[in-house]
Amino acid sequence: MRIAVLTFEGFNELDSFVAAGLLNRLRGQGWQAEITAPAEFVTSMNGVRVQAQQPLEFANEADVVLFGSGILTRDIAKDRAILDRLRLDPQRQLIGSQCSGALLMARLGLLGNLPACTDLTTKPWVIEAGVKVLDQPFFASGNLATAGGCLASPYLAAWVIARLAGEDACATALHYVAPVGEKEAFVERAMGVIGPYL
Repeated sequence: MRIAVLTFEGFNELDSFVAAGLLNRLRGQGWQAEITAPAEFVTSMNGVRVQAQQPLEFANEADVVLFGSGILTRDIAKDRAILDRLRLDPQRQLIGSQCSGALLMARLGLLGNLPACTDLTTKPWVIEAGVKVLDQPFFASGNLATAGGCLASPYLAAWVIARLAGEDACATALHYVAPVGEKEAFVERAMGVIGPYL
């Protein structure tokens, strides 16, 4: 399973790294989630500089594409030189976004009439893009999903795992990363959030 975790300049580390880390728990089953960026290096909102594992165009061939968020998403949403490099297909790909990544999905015309989840800062911009914003952490319809709030990133990754590897594999991956002493409750909560959309 080839997974592109889209990571742009000014990215939020929680969005890109938590999703990639959780999805790579299935590496033994042939999964590989990779930091995918428009440049060789991108620097996070907190100054963490990372090297892209894949160029942006990798997303066009990936099985799963997850849009991360960051402090420059509004600028990226206006940058046709970046957006035009993406040719995604929700008929054959699972596509999701974290927080301000919903704005990029909207600008690419992926959301259509679907509502979306996003963070509170980005909410007015997503509404301005013509998308109804939900007051909840996760929403999915078909092959499209959005999550709102940095710590909702496990929900997005869990949805991908449940859709493509099954709910048992999802629960196992979540159990591994969950806080000690809270594992069962963490898994139950996460599965409760994504369950209606599976």
